[in-house]
Amino acid sequence: MRRHRSALLGAAGIGVLLVLWQLSAELDIVDPSFSSSPVRTFDAGVQLFATGEIWGPLGATGYELLWGLGITFIMGIPIGLVLGRSRILHDMTEPIVNILYSVPYVMFLPIIIFWFGLENTSRIIVIVWAGILPLIINITAGVRNLNRDYSRVATVFCTPKLKFFYAIALPATLPYILAGVRLAVGRALVGAIVAELFLASEGLGYFVQKQTSNFNVDSAMAGIVLLAVLALLLNGAVRLIERRFVHWAGAQ
Repeated sequence: MRRHRSALLGAAGIGVLLVLWQLSAELDIVDPSFSSSPVRTFDAGVQLFATGEIWGPLGATGYELLWGLGITFIMGIPIGLVLGRSRILHDMTEPIVNILYSVPYVMFLPIIIFWFGLENTSRIIVIVWAGILPLIINITAGVRNLNRDYSRVATVFCTPKLKFFYAIALPATLPYILAGVRLAVGRALVGAIVAELFLASEGLGYFVQKQTSNFNVDSAMAGIVLLAVLALLLNGAVRLIERRFVHWAGAQ
């Protein structure tokens, strides 16, 4: 019980929310025609999986997320390490990173459409934009807060710069990296849905929008719940990685 206390409390919180939602629908506090209910949403979800209607949108969103997150991690981690280590590059790029992070990427969708069209490339660019900035910011902060003794020892032993990054900076900043990964995953999922709402004719975001437009609220809510489950699974995977590789961080 102690080991799984957090998971049990989280499940209890979700259970209470579902009960309140169901009671609101049963007692006509909200109109079930526009808000559905957990029971109706579950039935709609079972029907969607039984007919296979949901597999196409789910696969499209998963494909975009796979590419987007892959590019985000491959590019974001080295960039964050370099910016954190180089004072000159950090000072040069900090205003640009802050601007891109603060300005909603939705405002740039017309430009992205004009440059890259309406295909997968545009949607993946939006996902990368959404996810890579918090990752870079976290990793940069981790490198800049690196224990000075590590840098001094590396200097004394004439450690090459490349070896310093993968042998010292990378392991020492792993808690910051995984915190950035968790933020990147959440924002990338939001970016994928936003991109599908504006740029796609497939994916879970487009599916929810289409079902809502057709007043099929049960199926739309089933799509939203599926998105929530996908977000929980992705964040759960990151938490497992944190427990496996950075369990030492809490003891420092």
